[in-house]
Amino acid sequence: MESLLKCLSLLQKHTKLIYIPKRYMLKESINHILNKKVMDRYIRLPVPCNKVLATYCWIDGSGINMRCKDRILNCTPHSADAAPGWAFDGSSTGQATTANSDTSLKPCAVYKDPFRLEPHVLVLAEVYMGDGSPAATNHRKFCNDLCEFHRAEEPWFGLEQEYTMLDVDGWGLGWPKGGGFPAVNYEFSYCGIGAKYIAGRDICEAHTKCCLYAGCDFEGTNAEVMFACWEWQIGTTIGIKAPDDMWMSRYIMSRVSEDYGVVVTYHPKPMGPKHPGVGMHHNFSTKRMRSDGGYKFIEECIKRLEKNHMKHMKNYGNDEQTNRMRLSGKFETAPFDKFSWGIANRKSSIRLQRNIKEKGKGFMEDRRPAGDCDPYLVCGLLMDTCLGPAGGSSKCK
Repeated sequence: MESLLKCLSLLQKHTKLIYIPKRYMLKESINHILNKKVMDRYIRLPVPCNKVLATYCWIDGSGINMRCKDRILNCTPHSADAAPGWAFDGSSTGQATTANSDTSLKPCAVYKDPFRLEPHVLVLAEVYMGDGSPAATNHRKFCNDLCEFHRAEEPWFGLEQEYTMLDVDGWGLGWPKGGGFPAVNYEFSYCGIGAKYIAGRDICEAHTKCCLYAGCDFEGTNAEVMFACWEWQIGTTIGIKAPDDMWMSRYIMSRVSEDYGVVVTYHPKPMGPKHPGVGMHHNFSTKRMRSDGGYKFIEECIKRLEKNHMKHMKNYGNDEQTNRMRLSGKFETAPFDKFSWGIANRKSSIRLQRNIKEKGKGFMEDRRPAGDCDPYLVCGLLMDTCLGPAGGSSKCK
């Protein structure tokens, strides 16, 4: 090695060559360098037939991050009703005070565990305070109440989660170090192929398999317009299952990216104003919209959404200001403060497919929600505005 460096040094003097040492991606990530083959030895150990590991997952006080902890059960709970409730220290997750820290977990969905395999499970849970009220970041009850109230309308949701992969230093995965930008035109990264145009396909593939194994209504993936930016789709699924599956698929993504030592962010504008943003488009329809003559009802709903535009925008991301950065009118977005709709127009707030008007029925795509939005809240607001509140006051404030 020393002789090689000496040769390179001599060459540099005479030919003005610059030696650039090889950079090892993710070399600082502890999770990545842990030996997974060693871990596999322990994963394969048999457990008693009456012992099941249940990983309880919930949304923490940030409204976007998730927490989890494990519990040993005596049998596999195949439904949320069969999974026991639990509790945790809410003061350590930003959901309660130290003086009144007991918070409870109410199971709402059960999935197969893709990391430990059957019979072990993942349990998605809602968070409730000591007085029995939903935690501030628990919007599932709001959404589920509306799904039940409007059950006859059969609300369908299809969710498109965009995300960006970052190296452990916080810079884009595969982006030049020191603040450099990829020398790639965006039109080649969208659904791109090849190392020049995409980064992180292994993570996308692993996540897909895990979500399908878990039982999520996982519909597809694609590379997005920004280098190291990807998307996965949930649904079209009826009612509360779509946002349930989205939150569980977010948990699964956190676990998969943890293994690879990669940071996944849903920040709406992670790489600044000169690069595309990250959203979660919500496709929404009801029985009336999907029936003959439903186009007229779609137009009525669009008028209601326009009337409540700014009320929705305050709830369409984890932080209003970062979604405002994304909705600049550039990179196929509509301006944050201006509502618009159009047929086949990706620069509008609400987009309709070209054949919907021709068929006289279909669905609408709400392109305003940020990548870090809460799908429970967005799906709930779409029902609340288009179909009416669930026998009470509206969530829009």
